[in-house]
Formats: sequence, structure tokens, C-alpha cells
Amino acid sequence: MSEGTAIAIDLGGTQLRVALVEGAHIQGRSALPTDAAAGPEAILDQIRKMIDQLCADRTLSDITGIGMSCAGPINTETATVTEIPTLAGWADFPLGEELSHRIGLPVRIENDGIAAALGEWRYGAGQGTRNMVYLTISTGIGGGAVVDGRLLHGHKGIAAHIGHMRMAQDGPVCNCGAVGCFEALASGSALKQRAGLAAASAASPYLAEIARRAEVAAKDVFDGARAGDPHCLRLVTEEAMYLGQGITSALHIFSPERVVLGGGLSNAFDLLVPGILAVIRRDAMTPFKEVPVIAASLGDDSGLMGAAALILDRRDG
Repeated sequence: MSEGTAIAIDLGGTQLRVALVEGAHIQGRSALPTDAAAGPEAILDQIRKMIDQLCADRTLSDITGIGMSCAGPINTETATVTEIPTLAGWADFPLGEELSHRIGLPVRIENDGIAAALGEWRYGAGQGTRNMVYLTISTGIGGGAVVDGRLLHGHKGIAAHIGHMRMAQDGPVCNCGAVGCFEALASGSALKQRAGLAAASAASPYLAEIARRAEVAAKDVFDGARAGDPHCLRLVTEEAMYLGQGITSALHIFSPERVVLGGGLSNAFDLLVPGILAVIRRDAMTPFKEVPVIAASLGDDSGLMGAAALILDRRDG
């Protein structure tokens, strides 16, 4: 069981979130836009102020520790940032040491995809499994895995970078610099790019109309599909195909009982899952064809709850 009180931090490329977690429940929270250009010192100052506000009615001696989910890669063995492509000035920064020094509490840090996987495994859609894969489909694609009842960390704590499986020899260039990664084909950013092309060419009247007023987003594709726009429906089918192909590879690698999908695109889970399952049932080896694919149940809190579990529940090993 999860016991005690923890400060949970989720540092992403666009948002910094801090929560006070007691047991399995968030008791208070704060969020600010991440200043991507500010560097670590300024963001650590933000974290200190947010913690002071959340803990105004209690002393830090009441807190067991700080768990942090962080965009990475992060060397979680040393709690040191390797690099954060979306944030400037963080390469080789000793994040755990500096945060502990400033706040005066023990700190554990996890890569964001692994932290979210831990959150869903402990408190969400992955409960009760010994083998689970979690995928967050958002601006990029991240993930984590539970294998034989243990959260998978790998060397330096950076296992399960599922978004960087190569799926094609030709195609879009990924943020990592390689061509044809799962992330480059199936992420929200990739879908947004395809939607922008459809709007510019007027292949989708629905998206073209939106483009006259604002920048087209991935969410607009799903709204257009629900409205019956034929090209948006084709884009959804294409997105489900790419997701199904990547998930099939993850099934073959990790052999999970369950695949959990989180991130912004999971809000359109009902539109995507039929196509995802069709690809899995077509392409997966026989033992993997019927593995369920379900939506994350914690929403945006998967990472925060995983960060809290780093402190409150040490069963992950």
C-alpha cells in the first residue's frame, strides 16, 4: 500500500506541475507554463515557490520525499539529466542533488514515460498486471513497461524509448535525428503536420475552414472525423494504422497482458482503437493478437501519480 505524503513534480516541455499526494490521492496541485529558455536554476526557483504554496499549512518534516517525473533522457541511477531536447541548458545537470539541496528532502527522479507507466500500474488502468506496456501519444511518443512484476528501467534508467523504434527506411525525420521513427510517423505532431497539409491543399474542407481562423491541430482531425469529413476519417485511419504497427512491435518485444494508451491522442481512443486492433490482429504473432489495448484512466495525472509512487511505494524495485 502507498503510505505517507509526497511532493510529486512533473516537468515537461510545456508545463511544470507540482502536487501534494497523500496515500493514493492528490490533496493539492499547482501548474505553470514551463519556461523552456530559462534554464534549470530559474525552474528550480519556480518549484521551490510552488512547494512553499502547497505546503503552507504544514512543515516539510511531514513530507516523506519528492518524486519527480521529468522529460529526458535522464540518468536515473545518478539523478542527472542527460539532455532535455525541449529545454535549454539542462545537459549533464545534477537535478536530484540540486533539488534535494534546495528543498531539504530526499529526491527520486524517473523519466517521464516510465513514471507515467508506474502511475497507471499502481493506481490506474494497469492495476493487477505483472506485464504491461504504457504508451503516451502526445507531441511525441514515450512509454514504459512492467515486466514480470517489475518496472523496467534498463541501463541508466532509460529503457522503453518506444517512440524511437524505426518503422521505415524513408519518411519524416524524427526529433532524435533518425528517419522513420514510430514517433515521427504516429505522434500528435506527425498527425498535426498531415492535417496542415490537408488544410493547405483543401483536401479536407473541414480543416481548410479551421486554417482560415487558426493553426490546425491534431485534435481538429478527430473533431472533423466526428463531423463526417471524409479526409479527416482517412487521416484517423492512417493514424490508427501507424499506432497499430508500433504497438504490434511493442507486443512482440515485451509480451504484455495489457497495453495502456495515454497522452493527448488517447482522448480520441474510441476513434482510434478499432483500427489499432485491426492492425494487431492482422500482423501480430498468434499469441499476441488478443492482447487488450485500453485507455489510461489517470489522464494527465499518470506522471504525477507515478512520481509520488517513487516515494510512497518502493515495490517497483
